[in-house]
Amino acid sequence: MTPTPGSASPTDATTTPRSEPRRRFTRPERWVHRTTSALMLVCIASAACLYVPQLAELVGHRYPVVTVHEWSGVLLPAPVLAGLASRALRADLGRLNRFAPYDRAWLRSALRRDGSPRTAGKFNGGQKIYAGWIAGAVLVMLGTGLLMWFTHLAPLVWRTSATFVHDWLALATGIVVAGHIWMAVGDPEARRGMRTGRVARGWARREHPLWPDEE
Repeated sequence: MTPTPGSASPTDATTTPRSEPRRRFTRPERWVHRTTSALMLVCIASAACLYVPQLAELVGHRYPVVTVHEWSGVLLPAPVLAGLASRALRADLGRLNRFAPYDRAWLRSALRRDGSPRTAGKFNGGQKIYAGWIAGAVLVMLGTGLLMWFTHLAPLVWRTSATFVHDWLALATGIVVAGHIWMAVGDPEARRGMRTGRVARGWARREHPLWPDEE
């Protein structure tokens, strides 16, 4: 039967919502992610120019690089702090802070690579560990960096210890961030979600089946 103008068949009513992209991130959340990512990359790049001899010789001017590194590090927590005004960001931070049994199962499956199904909410177990690790690393590097910057704040032994922790944690952070970027490169739909705020509903059901339950 041919539908009359302005009418919709039952099939259209049920399939259209399923085909529409689902909102994953709001604009403030995407702004926080982009700004934090830019500051983190500047911080890592400037650190590399300070500690890798070949890059240090290529850049040449050490003082401006030190200044850029210091201020990009100090400003790293600023986007998240500003983004706390967003209800959506606060809700996502709450999700990232909750580690459920299915997150542990997701991690076991990911480590074993046995092909077993992986169940996740809006964020999977790997994303939750990454977010927590980065948050802790930024706070530790900020504290140790301030001790290195303002030398009158602590005795020499403290500054020496702070330098050791800061340097090795910075190296570990660079490796972890590189792994995060590598994972993102392999998941175009996840990148689309961070770029546009929306993802395909099929991808959401396949990769994050418990996401509706969390809401």
